[in-house]
Amino acid sequence: MLDLARGIAVHARAGDRRHYETVRSVIAPDADGDPVALLRAFRKILGVAECYIADLDAIQGGAVQRRVLRELAMVETGSGGPLLVDAGTSRPGGTLEVLSCGASEIVVGLESLHAFSDLADIVQLVGPSRVIFSLDLRLGSPILHPALQDAIGATPDALSLAAQAVGAGVRTLLVLDIGRVGTGCGVDLGLLNALRRRCPSERLLAGGGVLTRRDLDRMRDAGCDGVLVASAIHAGRVGAEDVAAVAGPPARAGQSGTSDSR
Repeated sequence: MLDLARGIAVHARAGDRRHYETVRSVIAPDADGDPVALLRAFRKILGVAECYIADLDAIQGGAVQRRVLRELAMVETGSGGPLLVDAGTSRPGGTLEVLSCGASEIVVGLESLHAFSDLADIVQLVGPSRVIFSLDLRLGSPILHPALQDAIGATPDALSLAAQAVGAGVRTLLVLDIGRVGTGCGVDLGLLNALRRRCPSERLLAGGGVLTRRDLDRMRDAGCDGVLVASAIHAGRVGAEDVAAVAGPPARAGQSGTSDSR
């Protein structure tokens, strides 16, 4: 997982984007804030299957960081790993712009979404296999774009928002609690279990709050197909052995299994 601001990889903590600092990582000790070097380390040292990129400039209303995304896509083209990119996409046109920069899958975040009809249009344009709906939360509360808030009125619960995304054609859900990101406080396993029951056939990803390998195991057991990890990797609390140990298909309906760590 990489968070980008003004071309630099930054360390996300608790969703306070004004105070994100340059990433310093044990897996790339001589490349502070260098997103390309970090991505190469993710692939070479950890062997991660995919990388999630958050373009914080675009998410906050600025321009898409096209140059950096293209550089990252060139790294991934050589190693075969896909890029999952959240660049504040909320309309079909923006989707095509991000795909043109080399993204493999488009992440449509709840905090950027104006209407679920727009999400349905994006799915229709590029296909459900290339769209991820990010259920953006802050300490469990959904983060709604003002346009979406005006359209639906009272803030709905996370499960109903996920159901609306699935109704719009999405087949991959990402639970991302930015209030937990970088804190190591753990994820909301109750919500993950509830989402897995509500959406048994959808691909389920989650991030925010991972501290150690034990969190990865618990998320796998809750039915996650993939986990977003950043701080625990940079601090050396999650390493290559942990990633390898939890790689594989998640558990389903009484079966044992593991999940990819992304």
